[in-house]
Amino acid sequence: MAAVSDLAFDPWDQAFVADPYPAYAELRARGRLLHYEPTDQWLVPHHADVSALLRDRRLGRTYQHRFTHEDFGRTAPPPEHEPFHTLNDHGMLDLEPPDHTRIRRLVSKAFTPRTVERLKPYVHALADELVAGLVAAGGGDLLADVAEPLPVAVIAEMLGIPESDRAQLRPWSADICGMYELNPSGAAAVRAVRASAEFSEYLRELIAARRKEPGEDLISGLIAAHDEGDRLTEQEMISTAVLLLNAGHEATVNATVNGWWALFRNPDQLAALRADRSLVPSAVEELMRYDTPLQLFERWVLDEIEIDGTTIPRGAEIAMLFGSANHDPAVFAAPDRLDLTRKDNPHISFSAGIHYCIGAPLARIELAASMTALLERAPALALATEPERKPNFVIRGLAGLNVTV
Repeated sequence: MAAVSDLAFDPWDQAFVADPYPAYAELRARGRLLHYEPTDQWLVPHHADVSALLRDRRLGRTYQHRFTHEDFGRTAPPPEHEPFHTLNDHGMLDLEPPDHTRIRRLVSKAFTPRTVERLKPYVHALADELVAGLVAAGGGDLLADVAEPLPVAVIAEMLGIPESDRAQLRPWSADICGMYELNPSGAAAVRAVRASAEFSEYLRELIAARRKEPGEDLISGLIAAHDEGDRLTEQEMISTAVLLLNAGHEATVNATVNGWWALFRNPDQLAALRADRSLVPSAVEELMRYDTPLQLFERWVLDEIEIDGTTIPRGAEIAMLFGSANHDPAVFAAPDRLDLTRKDNPHISFSAGIHYCIGAPLARIELAASMTALLERAPALALATEPERKPNFVIRGLAGLNVTV
């Protein structure tokens, strides 16, 4: 076991955030398990370990189904953060069985292969419309004009959120997701709490309206299940809707702009993609691997576990480095090379185990749809200005991506 204080791993350093992959190589060379003092976490950088731990039931996204904060050796969150934690802690991503199983089983009905396949024409038509707008304007910000509105509209359509209300969804989501960074600032917490309270109140009113006039949307479906047998509380409905919106677009938005930024930096691969549209499915997978939208995923140690000869006690926190795992040379040949023809690509950008991304099939459709529309309608798409990367480490993305057509 090693410490990482003398390595280049520094989630608050903008040079590291701009390109963390060389530091990951150092971590992997140093060992399978490294303790990081600033966050008191155990970093896991290798693909085999990350993949196995994501499926290990001795770890959990929460511990509150088994322990109090005190029993687990942790301090309860400050009372003023309550709106955020109430919202976050009732979503299935931060629950363990049996609550996780119950909620996921219900929500998965909205993400069956047949349901997702039925969305394909809508997704492709919307992607085409957004790209047509970008082309008509002679270019613009790929993030604001295409990458962001596409998945936000798709998940809002599924949930049944009126078009007139959708503009506020992305700002709420961004503020809430600020709390998922390592050691978030007090200002970030204030923004997340405010957004959590406002988003929750909005959904509470929408649920009340859907109770009176049900539709074909997912919120109406969640209400029906709740009213039939108390399978979902109202808070679980609210938390599920917020989770689906946040998780349903954050990764797709960032995968889109990270992906095109990678293509612009690898012109040979972009040329190959333009010459052969059949590469789109493998390109989507490779771009998600190459610059991973979610760099780190945390788990609590519920029962003592041993990794590479080191015993990690109950109450500790493990941070699995998805970005590092996706560049592990033990699994990926020439991992730092972008290869859109890569056949063997077991990336873990969608996680694994019981918390595997329920919306992965839909995300793949959205990414392929926007990529195809851009290849067809904007064959000369090019970078206009060097993009600025967001300062966040955990959720990795760009502040914008200005392009010409």
